[in-house]
Amino acid sequence: MEGAGVGWIAAIIIGGIAGWLAEQFMKSNMGILMNVLLGIVGAIIANAILGVFGVVLGGWIGYLIAGFVGACILIAVGRAVRR
Repeated sequence: MEGAGVGWIAAIIIGGIAGWLAEQFMKSNMGILMNVLLGIVGAIIANAILGVFGVVLGGWIGYLIAGFVGACILIAVGRAVRR
């Protein structure tokens, strides 16, 4: 997160927004804490996956996009595991 130029407080806020957006997009029902966790962990996972392909997202907008994509991936994996 620090490499992207986003501090811890900003990561929590942006992670919450990204998790909430993913929750709305994937039509799931999660709480605010889970939204924040999905957004932060999703951003880490998405940045790792994108890094393999040479794509680097930086700053607040990049972290939001990565968090959204990663959270959507995590929600989809969670649904697949539950079935």
